[in-house]
This record gives sequence, structure tokens and C-alpha cells, in this order.
Amino acid sequence: MKLGFVSTDAAPKAIGPYSQAVIHGELIFTAGQIALDPASMEIVSGGIQEQTERVLSNLAAVLEAAGSDLSRVLKTTVFLQSMADFTAMNEVYARRFGAHRPARSTVAAAGLPRNVLVEIEVVAARAEG
Repeated sequence: MKLGFVSTDAAPKAIGPYSQAVIHGELIFTAGQIALDPASMEIVSGGIQEQTERVLSNLAAVLEAAGSDLSRVLKTTVFLQSMADFTAMNEVYARRFGAHRPARSTVAAAGLPRNVLVEIEVVAARAEG
């Protein structure tokens, strides 16, 4: 099966040798997104809730470019600088995903890129068409 590579200006450009997402068959595998504003390539101001909001907006933009959306996410992996931020991150996460409940792993990870508070990656299904 051929691999497809996703690139969109609506999400931050890759800051290393990787793709924003890779499509294989009907699955989309995103790179981890951090709280970079795609226009300025700067970390958004604020705390964990503002960063989680930006991360999920970035993921939504990548998924849209790949022919999907947050409602088709199968699995998320959330990396938190501190588990003390779990409840605040989870409030934003629950609001953005609504009634959709993908499988999820959440781990504490020291040394996230650019010293951000949260990074999230997803596996999603492509939209049926």
C-alpha cells in the first residue's frame, strides 16, 4: 500500500525531519502536535488549557488536510510535562471531543519540545467517501 504524506499551512510546519501526518490505507497517523501557533511558530501564551486548545486545533487542521476530523480519531496519546495538569487538560480535551471517546493513553514526559506543557498525537480513520 502506498503511503501518503500530509502537509498543511493551517498547522505548524514540521520542526524536524518528519511529516505532519502519514496516511496508510484508511488510517492517518499524526505527528505529535505542540502548542505552536501556525502563523507565528511561537508557543501560545497561557497555561495548560490554552496549550491543549491550540494542540487540538493543530490536530484538527492536520486531520482536515488528510480527509478526516476529530470525530474519526481512534486513539490519542497525550504527553504531559506534569500529571498535575491532567484535570485541566482533560476539561479541554472532553469539550473538544464532545460525545466521541477515542481510546487514550496519557503519560508524564519530561523534556517535551520547546518546554511545552502538553503534546498530543492521534491515529484516525479517513472520512468515508
